Amino acid sequence: MKDIIKIFADSTTPSGTEGKDSAYGTIKPVPGGDTDVDLTGSIITILNSVLGVIAVVCVVVIVMGGIQYMTSAGDAGKVKKAKDTILYAVIGLIVCALAATIVNFVVVRLLGSGE
Repeated sequence: MKDIIKIFADSTTPSGTEGKDSAYGTIKPVPGGDTDVDLTGSIITILNSVLGVIAVVCVVVIVMGGIQYMTSAGDAGKVKKAKDTILYAVIGLIVCALAATIVNFVVVRLLGSGE
C-alpha cells in the first residue's frame, strides 16, 4: 500500500514524474528504460500455475471418488475403492499445498524478493 501511495504522491508533484502517468499514478514505460525481466516473479508464477492445475485435478478426483462412493450400492469392494480414491486425492491436495508453500519460500530465499 505504501508503494501505491508513493507512486501517487510522486505522480502528483512536478518533480519525480518521469515515467509516471500523472493522471492515474501508474508507471508508464520509459523509452530506453530498464527492461530486466523479474526472474523470481516469473518462476513463482509458472510453478504456482502448475501447482494450481494439480490442485484442480485433486479436487476433481475427490468428486469422482464421492460419486463412486454414492453409486457403490453397498458393495464393500467399491466402497473401499471410493474411500481410497478420496483419501489419496486429499493427501495429494495437502502435498500440493505444502509444495506451493515450500517452492515460494525457497525461490524467494534463493533468488531474492524480486525488488
